[in-house]
Amino acid sequence: MTTDNNGGALTPLQALQERVQQQGNAVAFVQPLGGGEVREYTWKDIELEARKMAAYLQSQGMQQGDHIALVSKNCAEWIMADLAIWMAGGVSVPLYPTLVADTVRLIMEHSESKMLFVGKLDDWDMMKDGVPDGVKQIAFSLAPEQAKKDFPVWTDIIADTAPIEEIFTPKPADLATIVYTSGTTGMPKGVMHDFQALSTIGSKMIKVYDLQPNERMISYLPLSHVAERLAVEIAQLYVGNKVFFAESLETFGEDIKRAQPTVFFAVPRIWSKFYQKASEAVPPKKLNTLLKIPFLNKVIKKKVLGAMGLDECRIALSGAAALSPEIITWFKKLGLEILEVYGMTENLAWSHTTEVGDQMIGWVGTPNDGVECRIAENGEIMVRSLGNMKGYYKMPEKTAEDLTEDGWLHTGDKGEIDAKGRLKITGRVKEIFKTEKGKYVAPVPIENHIVTLPGLELACVIGEGMGQPVALLNLTPEEQGRLSSGSAKEHFTQELEKHLKHVNDQIDPHERMTTFIICKDAWTVENNMITPTLKLKRNVIEEHYAEGIKQWSKTKGVVWEA
Repeated sequence: MTTDNNGGALTPLQALQERVQQQGNAVAFVQPLGGGEVREYTWKDIELEARKMAAYLQSQGMQQGDHIALVSKNCAEWIMADLAIWMAGGVSVPLYPTLVADTVRLIMEHSESKMLFVGKLDDWDMMKDGVPDGVKQIAFSLAPEQAKKDFPVWTDIIADTAPIEEIFTPKPADLATIVYTSGTTGMPKGVMHDFQALSTIGSKMIKVYDLQPNERMISYLPLSHVAERLAVEIAQLYVGNKVFFAESLETFGEDIKRAQPTVFFAVPRIWSKFYQKASEAVPPKKLNTLLKIPFLNKVIKKKVLGAMGLDECRIALSGAAALSPEIITWFKKLGLEILEVYGMTENLAWSHTTEVGDQMIGWVGTPNDGVECRIAENGEIMVRSLGNMKGYYKMPEKTAEDLTEDGWLHTGDKGEIDAKGRLKITGRVKEIFKTEKGKYVAPVPIENHIVTLPGLELACVIGEGMGQPVALLNLTPEEQGRLSSGSAKEHFTQELEKHLKHVNDQIDPHERMTTFIICKDAWTVENNMITPTLKLKRNVIEEHYAEGIKQWSKTKGVVWEA
C-alpha cells in the first residue's frame, strides 16, 4: 500500500504529488478536441492546472468546506476541477450531464453548492435554468459556446492565475465529496464520502488486478457515477496509468481503438451492444464453427476483439447490474474473460470482485480487502468496510434506515454466499414481485436472458398481481429503422416468438411470460424511463404502460404497441 510518512494511506492529493515526482513528464490524459485532434496532458500539466484553478476558486471567495458542483461529460478538466476543489479545501458535488433543470435545482439547492463548473454538455439549455441565482459559474474549454460567452473560461483562468502555493491538507474524517444517487425512485440522495474512504480504497483497489503504470483505460461512463470515478480518476492517481477520454457516442468506436485499453470497465448494456453488433456480423453458430478450425482460431479471436478495440484488453470488468450468462460465455470463447464486480454509491463501489481465474458465471466474486459481508434474515446483502458512506447529506432518518449504528450498510439487494465466500445477487429486495398465484419473481435475471437477442435494447419484466409475467421491450435504433418494411417486421416477430419460447424454457413455470410487448417509444434519461446509469425506473415504466398492459396481456405471443 502506498503510505504517507505516518503509515497511513496517501490521500488523492498526496498520490498526485507522488505521480508528479515519479512520472512528471509521462502522459496521463489524452483528450480529443474534435476533428481527430487530441491534447496530451502530463502529470506536471495536471498538477499545475489544478493548482491554478484552486487559487482562482479561493480568489472568488471560496472558503474551506464550501460545496462546489461540476456538471460535464468526461474530460480532462473534469478530473482537474475535482482536484482543484480539494486543493482549495472544498467538497466536490458531481452532477450527471443529462439532468433536467428541475433536478439540477433540487441538487444544487439541497447541496448548498456555491459555485458550478459547466463543461462538455449536449444540452446546456435544458439544464441552465436550474442553476440557482447567485451561484458563480466557470466554463470548461469544451463547454457549449453560450456558456463560454457567459462565464469565465478555464483556459483564460489558467493563463492569468498563479498556482496556489499551499494546498489544503485534509484530515481523514474531512468530507471529500457528496455523490447524488441517480435514483430509480424519488429524490436523489446525497451520499457523503470522506478522505479516509478515498485514501483507503484508492490504495487497496490497485492491488486487486495488479494494475501497473503502463495500463491504458478509456473513460466514457459518467465520472459523476462512483464506479467510473473510482476506477478511472482515483485508481489512476495511485497507479499512474494513461487515461484516454471518449469524444462522443458517435466516435466511440474510434476512441476505443485509439486507447487500445488494457483494462476496460462496462455496464451490461455496453457488453450487450458489443455482443449484438458482433453477432450481426458473425452469428454465434458460425463463430463457433470457425473457432473449431485450428489455424483460424487465433485469427478470428483477434479480428472480432480488434473490431471492438479490445484485442489488447487483459482485464475486462462488468458491474452495475447482472450480465447475461450467454454474453459472458460468448466472450470467453474469444479469450476475453469478463469479470463481474459489485458495489454501490453508498460503499464507494468497494464491495466484491471476481479475481482472474476464479470466475463463476452468475456470481460477483469475493469480498474485497477489508470488506465484511453477511446475509440478513430477509435475504438482504449487508456489507461493512471503510468504503461505507458517512451518511446521506441532511437526511439523518434515511441514513439511520440504511446504515446501522455498528456500520453495516443495507444494500437493498438480495443474495446468497457460497462456501468460498463468493456472492450471488438474486434480485432487489423491493424489485421482486408476487404474481396473483402468490409466487415471487425476480425480474433482472429474466431480463438479462431476453436482451441477448440482437435488435433488443432493454427489457422490463412485470407481473405484480398478474396471472403470469409479461415483458415490455425496447428495440435498438438500428432495428427500429430496419423494420420499416412489413416483411422485415413479420420476420422479426417470428424471431421474437421463438425467443420468448427459448427464454421461457430456461426459467421456472411461475416465471414464464405470456407476452412480449414491443414499445414504440425509446426509454431514455430525458423521458425519465431510465437513470443516467442506464438502470430501469420500473415504477415509472409500469405506471406509464399500466392501461395498455391490461389489454396487451390478454394476447399470448408478441404484441406491437400501436
